[in-house]
Amino acid sequence: MPQTQSRPRLIQAMIDAFSLPDLRQKLIFTFAMLVVFRFIAHIPIPGVDLAALQQIFERSQLLGMLDLFSGGAMRYFSVAAMGVYPYITSSIIMQLLVPVIPALRRLSEEGESGRNRINQITHWLTIPLAALQGFAQLQLLRSQGGVLNTGPLETAAIVISLTAGTMFCVWLGELITERGIGNGVSIIIFGGIIAGLPEQLGRGLIAKDNWIGVILIGLLTLATVVLIVIFTEGHRRIPVQYARTAFRGGKMYRQGGSTYIPLRVNMAGMIPLIFAMSLMIFPGTIASYFAAPQGQDPNFANTIMQWFSPSEALPVGLFYWTLYFVLVVAFTFFYTMVIFEQMDLARTLQRQGGFIPGVRPGKPTTEYLNSVTNRLTWGGAIFLAIIAIMPFFAREMTNVAVMTLSSTGILIVVGVALDTMKQIEAQLTMRRYEGFLK
Repeated sequence: MPQTQSRPRLIQAMIDAFSLPDLRQKLIFTFAMLVVFRFIAHIPIPGVDLAALQQIFERSQLLGMLDLFSGGAMRYFSVAAMGVYPYITSSIIMQLLVPVIPALRRLSEEGESGRNRINQITHWLTIPLAALQGFAQLQLLRSQGGVLNTGPLETAAIVISLTAGTMFCVWLGELITERGIGNGVSIIIFGGIIAGLPEQLGRGLIAKDNWIGVILIGLLTLATVVLIVIFTEGHRRIPVQYARTAFRGGKMYRQGGSTYIPLRVNMAGMIPLIFAMSLMIFPGTIASYFAAPQGQDPNFANTIMQWFSPSEALPVGLFYWTLYFVLVVAFTFFYTMVIFEQMDLARTLQRQGGFIPGVRPGKPTTEYLNSVTNRLTWGGAIFLAIIAIMPFFAREMTNVAVMTLSSTGILIVVGVALDTMKQIEAQLTMRRYEGFLK
């Protein structure tokens, strides 16, 4: 179908996508599953004081950030309050255990059946993780006065409901992966974050006395999106030559082919941000159980909460964001090393008869790829660290406290959007349509 040149490329690509019956069905199914997820996110668990919860989330930046990722589900303590994050935690744990445990390593080398088995173990591990996280959230909200006192039976019912909500969200995500467009679990997270944006914009409109700050927040957000796109798509191409042997007429001929290995600048994705954020949250969360209430003399636990609070002003806040910056850089190198070792590119190239020009196969290839990856990782680590501390710069430059520039949320949204657009692009390219990207 020829494209109308007067229409913008993006609009024409969307028209082409909806003109194909099978692709239209995938898009509609994906949207329908997101609607179901949003309905589930508004089903509250009985025994919750919603008015008290609103006050808790307004004064706790940590809970506000978690609520942003859940799309408001945690603010109402619904059955989907945890979203799919226990499954994400389970997946990260399995990724770290596969190269360490020999049995899991052997499963990963068994092809499709081995990957299915690891995926099944990941699902089973999600259940106890979701139960533990649900119980921890219940205790945290109960200590803050947001949940009515409940007995053992009621507590068990709430934890089971939260766990069931998480597994239902994971199931919706897998349905999207199977019958829709994009990675389903990522789409669920994407939907939760996007659902919280209108409230963020509403808070910005409330700050009518600081329009300049609100405009600067918008410009910083736009700059962050551009930076994320550049570094997400950035990669270095490592040339690879393949030597193939063919027999024709009883004689042996050598046929060569060439391709490249795209080594991404940001190979670790958003995982280092999650690791670093979890580590920064932990001390303040533990200290909150021992801190002196408001109106009493602060103790050592109050000091720990102050130093590990992202909302503190300078110079106390500088400690938090500096430590956050360092942890993101460290975790980027750690997670990239784990992922790169699992890929085992040197062994794969040697098994397939490929080699890097000017580099001998085997150990020299491994050393060369490690050297290139380490240099690229510095760029990715500094990029992620700058993205991580962007909320600090946004607050100090704009003096707007009612809006939260969640760098992790923006990273997730942009990454999921790019991945989904690429999948739609592939579907259109197979049918000789032009897509979103050139």
